[in-house]
Amino acid sequence: MSPDTHFDAIVVGSGFGGAVTAYRLAEAGKRALVLERGRPYPPGSFTRSPYRARESFWDPPRGLTGMYHYWSFKGIDALVSAGLGGGSLIYANVFIRKDERWFVHEDLNDGGYEHWPVDRATLDPHYDRVERMIGFQRFPVEHEPYASTPKTLAFKEAATALGLEHYHPPLAVTFANEGRPPVPGEAIVEELPNLHGRTRTTCQMCGECDVGCNFGAKNTLDYNYLTHAQHQGAEIRTLADVRRFEPRAGGGYTVHYADLDAGAPEAPPTVTLTCDHLILSAGTLGTTNLLLRNRSALPGLSKKIGTRFCGNGDLLTLILNTSKVTDGKREPRIVDPGYGPVITTTARIPGAEDGGEGRGFYLQDAGYPQHLAWILHVLSAPVQLWRWRTGATHLVKNWLKGSPDTDVTAHLADLMLPSELSSGGLPLLSMGRDIPDGRMHLRNGRLDLDWNRKASEDYFSRVRTISRDMAGVLGGRFADNPIWFLKRVITVHPLGGAPMGRTREEGVVDAFGNVFGQPGLHVADGSVMPGPTGPNPSFTIAALADRFADQIIDPDRRAAEAAAR
Repeated sequence: MSPDTHFDAIVVGSGFGGAVTAYRLAEAGKRALVLERGRPYPPGSFTRSPYRARESFWDPPRGLTGMYHYWSFKGIDALVSAGLGGGSLIYANVFIRKDERWFVHEDLNDGGYEHWPVDRATLDPHYDRVERMIGFQRFPVEHEPYASTPKTLAFKEAATALGLEHYHPPLAVTFANEGRPPVPGEAIVEELPNLHGRTRTTCQMCGECDVGCNFGAKNTLDYNYLTHAQHQGAEIRTLADVRRFEPRAGGGYTVHYADLDAGAPEAPPTVTLTCDHLILSAGTLGTTNLLLRNRSALPGLSKKIGTRFCGNGDLLTLILNTSKVTDGKREPRIVDPGYGPVITTTARIPGAEDGGEGRGFYLQDAGYPQHLAWILHVLSAPVQLWRWRTGATHLVKNWLKGSPDTDVTAHLADLMLPSELSSGGLPLLSMGRDIPDGRMHLRNGRLDLDWNRKASEDYFSRVRTISRDMAGVLGGRFADNPIWFLKRVITVHPLGGAPMGRTREEGVVDAFGNVFGQPGLHVADGSVMPGPTGPNPSFTIAALADRFADQIIDPDRRAAEAAAR
């Protein structure tokens, strides 16, 4: 074995599972290699130009190695990320621990859908460790300009009126340096220089969290776990797209990846490496796809591969044309969802397990980049055309008649009055305990998914009812995502495919992420979830990866934990 091509561990992917695992293994002195299919994104590298927008998408055969990878299956679409830092590049920063009452233990042989082989008490030390490394701050509503953020105030008003439990969740965003008051645009003081070697600044309230933060205010994984992993000796290769792997006769695995940074896009050269431990952290869709494609090399792989898929209950709804009553007169309300981080506030709606009814969920205020607000501004065409007609008429009269009113600034300013569509709307993001009954498989060599929303119809109906009630409180109009009428939903939190189980008859991996029947093969990402996490899943994925890494470092830990039970 060549020391240049053999590693103690190869980690495929650099998202919340891969980054955590790579750091923990490197910290323990393991020779670790991270293979990330996407590119690195230092501050300032996320494109905002229409001219370069196409480059933001993922389709390597066409020479596209951007971060947006969009999948469309029957009944559901999924948006995931390719890039150094994985999903952290485009997620909305929220870190909420899975509720202890939602680690359910249903009878899978009697109509149940979920059985979690871990519990909250087991994961809490790992949640703590992840929190210390990534660094969380809550939206600082005790200070301006944050205190007067319109969408935060609107969401709080609606949640309070409906009696919903709500709060500002921990966010992986830097609003303030340690020991200093929060202020937008201040240079961030880092414990360790980040791997990009670039200066970061505190949150500038631009709403661009989901399209890549060009200021580095988001605490994405490249600024913490991956920087520390590299500092501890881990090697990181980007544009390294793993296509095949197989067990080695003497133990361990041979891994083949396409080097997308060399050769023609349609036929990149293949690089072959070996390792003792192979950790698949390519995300729910990526890892499941890899396992299915390499199934023939893995005799004894559980028949549960591809099962327990869910979208973590993701549903986007909209409140349009909000209004308020002032002095007995109804007038438009300014919500300005493009101002602030994407999410500032969450409401928790309990399920039958914890004093509510049905399956519980979270509802969160949402936003979009300020530059996209201009598109909505233009889409409110009738109102804008009338304003433009009035203003333009006045200007033309001035030009033709030589009006003595030479100061026309006010008329120009009137053309820029906010539209109700762009400034009076509030997107709502919900996620929760939908039913994990989807199954992924290969069809004609491509990843496919059997899923429809019928099984979770009661859940989605409850989400839409609460969202509609919030619209009523805010004097607005409830609207579904247009794809709802096509009997479709979109998820940014696909889960399942290689679910945890107590045996290979129940799952693909055990409670430590070890693939049943495949020594040295591990999974650490959202695919191991046996059901929805409920809240935003990144925190639970990272905590599980931290737990899994403990056992790779110390194989006796699993036996010790079993004995303690």
